[in-house]
Amino acid sequence: MRCWNSPRDRTHIELSFRPGGIMTDAIQLTIDGQEVRVAAGTTLLSAIRQAGTSIPTLCNHPYLKPVGSCRLCVVDIEGDRGLPASCTTPAVAGMVVRTQTPRVQEYRQQMLRLILKDYPGDAISAELRDLIRQVGIDSPTGEGKERVKEKLPGGPFFERDYHYCVRCGRCVRVCHEVRGAQAISFREGSGGMEIGTAFNRPLEEVNCQFCAACVDVCPTPALYDRVDPANAKYQGPTTQTSSICPYCGVGCRLTFSVRDNHIVRQEADPTGPANQGQACVKGRFGIAGFVHHPDRLNQPLIRKGQEWSAVSWSEAIDTVATAFRKYQPNEIAVIASAKCTNEDNYVLQKFARAVLGTNSVDHCARL
Repeated sequence: MRCWNSPRDRTHIELSFRPGGIMTDAIQLTIDGQEVRVAAGTTLLSAIRQAGTSIPTLCNHPYLKPVGSCRLCVVDIEGDRGLPASCTTPAVAGMVVRTQTPRVQEYRQQMLRLILKDYPGDAISAELRDLIRQVGIDSPTGEGKERVKEKLPGGPFFERDYHYCVRCGRCVRVCHEVRGAQAISFREGSGGMEIGTAFNRPLEEVNCQFCAACVDVCPTPALYDRVDPANAKYQGPTTQTSSICPYCGVGCRLTFSVRDNHIVRQEADPTGPANQGQACVKGRFGIAGFVHHPDRLNQPLIRKGQEWSAVSWSEAIDTVATAFRKYQPNEIAVIASAKCTNEDNYVLQKFARAVLGTNSVDHCARL
């Protein structure tokens, strides 16, 4: 990004993408007095953020298509009477956009007050707290508001408490647009539109994958992971570590919360190139169960007599290599693993055919 002063004493910003250098088919518009160049087809919200300006959003999420339903990202466009949602409005060459005019700020405050009108206020997430501060309204107190919705079964892995739902629609959209499960949707309830399953059936009966994508995009405590009571005994500081899920060969990147050398939580890493912020139920909830299982082997064992003895990797490999010499190629078979990467399995079959001289290669593709 290059910045300089234009002849009109405005800060001029040119945004370019790599690879490719300076953008082709770029357009120029003015945002809060700054001249900005963005790629054609960019939404106003993206252009505003690329220019370094913060703007409030609730229904918007990087994983989802923009819908503009929360109306918090509205802007003032010179020559327009209304206040369009910037997330669904394409940037047009020559536009003059203002993001913080008095009528924009007042409109956002009115919309957020309506969204939070029935919010109980006794549990406010960090995202919601930041949104309230950015828009500039008082936090809901929840005084005089009785619980109108009871907790619903969320299966074995997470909880559903729509008492705290603000109807942003993120969970529904990620279930439909990204996961394709369509397990939950908006439906007519006694108090208006609410989120739930068809005929209020359990998640197990509506094709829920229990991937927790809905939990990951929820901005409130309406959806949250079920906490393993066993984690309470780990009291040390929590560190975050990114690594690859070992369940299969896809290579999903996960972020692990580790306390006292024990995994207490894992979630999909948004920067993972293979999974792009998504995970299956095993990767999202099943890692700690087998990583810390008491029966898990964490070093090589060699049977000596009737006993299994722990040995070094060098001794284990030498033992296997020596045993191979006792057999002819047609007496050897190799079984690959679904938990290995595609590259590992390719090397294994190459080793079987080129080194061991056998074509008896199989693969147990069962997790």
